[in-house]
Amino acid sequence: MRPDSPAAGLADPSDIGDSAWQAELNLGFARRGDKTVLARRAHRGPLTVQRPFYPEGPVCHVYLLHPPGGVVAGDRLHFDISVDNAGQALITTPAAGKFYRSGGGRAQQTVQLRVAENASLEWLPQESIVYEGASLHTGMEIELADGAGFIGWEVLALGRPAAGEGFDAGQAVLNWRIKRGGRLFYLEKQRLDTAAFKSRWGLHSHSACGTLFACSTRPHHLQAVQALIGDDPSRGVTQIEDMLICRALDDRADRLRQFYMQVWALLRTDIVGQNSCPPRIWAT
Repeated sequence: MRPDSPAAGLADPSDIGDSAWQAELNLGFARRGDKTVLARRAHRGPLTVQRPFYPEGPVCHVYLLHPPGGVVAGDRLHFDISVDNAGQALITTPAAGKFYRSGGGRAQQTVQLRVAENASLEWLPQESIVYEGASLHTGMEIELADGAGFIGWEVLALGRPAAGEGFDAGQAVLNWRIKRGGRLFYLEKQRLDTAAFKSRWGLHSHSACGTLFACSTRPHHLQAVQALIGDDPSRGVTQIEDMLICRALDDRADRLRQFYMQVWALLRTDIVGQNSCPPRIWAT
């Protein structure tokens, strides 16, 4: 998959089975008066959203739904989400995503996010479980206008250690492409396979890994996250210009997500202008 083509060439024809889902979801958020509304919603296939929630006034909270409950080889999911000027949206999922064992083909998920000037988007899905033997390719393309605020994370669980399943087969290929003010700001590609899972240079057999991006941030945000991490060798944070990047490993995806929720709470007030307000679905 080419990371610069999120909406094209989503899968090779040989990857697509007769029963594979080809699903798209298009959402557009816009400011209306004192709150943000879901002004545009269109979907094809089994992707949709619940009605918006407003637990904190102006920010529109939306839960993404994938009724089949899991992704198999050949499935292609594409999300296209935009937030217009001064809008504020928070997007999450009601449960962990599941990518099942592959018989040779691959599953693909692409996400295209666009955030306008003075708008903010929080992309906070619950973790994705990549079953042993699965083949997953993801692409995240994020376009941020000058003055846009963004907090987004991706948490993966490789295998199912609670069920005695490791990750002796399979792979997850992850692409991030971030543009700031029309220019390419950050490009990354990760390939997580059995070798990367087991090696000291990779995950060192940690079953969960994650990355969080946030902007715009200042040096004191970096210092706050460093203080939260302390001496934990499985957590790390850096800052590129005003973009904060936080990575972490753990043996449990739920514990890793709890850590990222703490980081989110530290950053949110300054990026979004709202105090921490966890989506209520996270407590269920």
